[in-house]
Amino acid sequence: MVAAMKERLQEGRRADYAYAVIASYAHDPSLNGLNIVEAARKQRGSDSLDDQIELILDILNHGGASGIFHGIGEEDLQAFLQHPNTMIASDSGVRKFAAGVPHPRGYGNNARVLARYVRDLKLLRLEDAIRRMTSLPAATFRLPDRGVLRSGAWADVVVFDPAKIQDAATFKDPHHYAIGFAWVLVNGVPVVKADAHTGARPGQALRHAAPR
Repeated sequence: MVAAMKERLQEGRRADYAYAVIASYAHDPSLNGLNIVEAARKQRGSDSLDDQIELILDILNHGGASGIFHGIGEEDLQAFLQHPNTMIASDSGVRKFAAGVPHPRGYGNNARVLARYVRDLKLLRLEDAIRRMTSLPAATFRLPDRGVLRSGAWADVVVFDPAKIQDAATFKDPHHYAIGFAWVLVNGVPVVKADAHTGARPGQALRHAAPR
């Protein structure tokens, strides 16, 4: 198993497991936020590759952990973003505030796109970015009456200031909500008002429509 893990690293042109960060490890929360190299040094007193692998096996032996895996560079990310069929979303799970050191996308995924890649870098037009977040995924996954603003559609509406919107979460300090969202309405009910959550929970599970 150790030999296979080393071979896999070589295939990926990696020297170690620095790309893997521990997000939440119930057995030893002191390792949360550290990459495997740092965690091996802290727990085992050595960051050799063998010690990194032993740490990974030890984590698995104690129930596993959730992690963040850095596998794409900024240059590639920008290339993907410019493709007209690239949809913008996040596979982040529901976050418990201040628990662990999760990926910051759970707090500021779309805000980062609107702030960095639309406003600051001008890589995308605002209209194109919004389409990739709304009508494009709704159409792709056949979610009728979603992702568009028109009479008869579900009232899922976000009101924001393009000059103020900003993701505040970072990899080292992820538990910060994005700013600049004045209103968020889900099914016509305000869930964010003046940048603060109202406590309302009007969301519901969505079912895709059968193909025509």
